[in-house]
Amino acid sequence: MTAGLRITEVERITLHVPFRSRVEPWLNLLNFQWGIVEVIRVVTDSGHVGYGETLPHYTWGKVSDEAIERVKGKNPADFLSEDSLGAGLQMALWDVTAKSLDVPVYKLLGTPKVRDWAPIAWWTTKAPPEIAAAEAADAVKEGYFAHKFKARPWFDVYEAVKLVSEATPPGFKIDVDWNGLLVNAGNAIPVLSELDKNPKVAIYESPIPHEDIEGYQKIRKQIKNPLAIHFGGIPTFSQALESQMCDGFVVHNGVSDVLRKGALAAAFNKPFWLQLVGPGLTTALSAHLGGVLTHAQWPAISCLNIYADDLLVEPHTIAGGFIKVPEGPGLGVEFDESAIARYRMEPPYEIPEPKRILSVRFESGRTVHLTKIWEVWKEFQKGHLPAQEPGVRMHVTFDDGTPEWADLFARASESAVYDLT
Repeated sequence: MTAGLRITEVERITLHVPFRSRVEPWLNLLNFQWGIVEVIRVVTDSGHVGYGETLPHYTWGKVSDEAIERVKGKNPADFLSEDSLGAGLQMALWDVTAKSLDVPVYKLLGTPKVRDWAPIAWWTTKAPPEIAAAEAADAVKEGYFAHKFKARPWFDVYEAVKLVSEATPPGFKIDVDWNGLLVNAGNAIPVLSELDKNPKVAIYESPIPHEDIEGYQKIRKQIKNPLAIHFGGIPTFSQALESQMCDGFVVHNGVSDVLRKGALAAAFNKPFWLQLVGPGLTTALSAHLGGVLTHAQWPAISCLNIYADDLLVEPHTIAGGFIKVPEGPGLGVEFDESAIARYRMEPPYEIPEPKRILSVRFESGRTVHLTKIWEVWKEFQKGHLPAQEPGVRMHVTFDDGTPEWADLFARASESAVYDLT
């Protein structure tokens, strides 16, 4: 890198990137804004160009106008450790700095590379069991050997695990994340004990709320597979270690924070999976981090597979459950400039939530109707509904123009409508 390297231009471009068709209806229940991707392009006086990307509606750090103004005219290497700049800008600075040195990003991360191929998982949002199984079959075809999916008490997790297992070869691994929706240890232990019987089930993430340390201790004593929680917050890392409530962690946030957390986890021999979410550029950064962090041993989650376009000229190399750590300069991948014309989005950078009725039906015949997924979440979170009943199913209906639909929508918008007939 030349001594006078300076940033001459920072451009932000917002795209609306489509989801893959099979998962789009289910992502649209909660994650419909994830298709909005802000690309940051950084240009230096040496002619090098760096790229980064942010999911502005799901990120550890948005890029502000102040952050962009702060780096203009400066040496990008001066800001590499500053997570406060936000996801896309920090990523672009790592990319352009490494390009100016003609080295891959991993060589600048301050620790030797420990693997050429980093573990990676396919990811599926909360969806019916047959959707999870079809996604798992695609995962195998595309080189993945682990599948993490969101378990929800409004879908039958036992059927999902069964179908995913049947759709995949021996050695395939299934990781299941409840985001705390099993509510308490009394609910969780029978569910996890049953899933423990399937040899493909590997890791359980956040079966109950993280602050319930005693509950995690009870669960951990009675189940076979490892438990994972998010690194930091409540409980703190030290509390999690002292209480022995979990076996490993989910690690995310900016580069400096990820490196710090990775070093701490390694010091106490705790495995973790990386969770940096976004299309191809984000996945590249995750691969570089996975290449140097010794205890990034669980398959990383980037959610690359949910997008119909990775925004790269050439796709990542994924085989046998691993992603090849890029060896080219910078992030080691080339952003597809033609994607800008295809997907450029005009403000406001937000997608309106569609009107719909969400009906959770139990095998007993009970049904509860709501209109917002967060309201469904709260009904289960409060313990108003069974934590994980076999045969449960969510049905989504859109406005059919009938007075009956309009009436139910109006009532379900106010509070949960219970149909107990």
